[in-house]
Amino acid sequence: MPTNEARALAEEAGVDLVMIAPNAKPPVCRIIDYGKFKYEQTRKEKEAKKKQKTIEIKEIRMSPNIDKNDLNTKINAAKKFLQKGDRVKVTLRFRGREMAHIQNGRVILEDFAAALQDVAVVEKAPKVEGRTLTMFLTEKR
Repeated sequence: MPTNEARALAEEAGVDLVMIAPNAKPPVCRIIDYGKFKYEQTRKEKEAKKKQKTIEIKEIRMSPNIDKNDLNTKINAAKKFLQKGDRVKVTLRFRGREMAHIQNGRVILEDFAAALQDVAVVEKAPKVEGRTLTMFLTEKR
């Protein structure tokens, strides 16, 4: 229908002529109340946002001279985070002379990953960044 006729019909009804799909051939327009249309659109966007799940990154910090019981506590915390659906960043911080024993830190992180093998998978392998050794874990699917 020609644009002029559509405008006339919209004015007659006391509502607006709204272009729904401007990129279509020919463009699609509707005769509706624009305020109501805009309100419905924002409501749909809010609903879509509510249903979206955000994945957070939880960090677990350790030192290279961590004891077995402390390591088990950290492993249990990581399990909880992973079961919630979050990613886990495991950080091993070296201070002073500990930098000479980075290989020990790698062993600790490998043990950490092995303990969580049934619920997690290593997303990024242990990597040295300055004075820290970092590894990322995600939930196994």
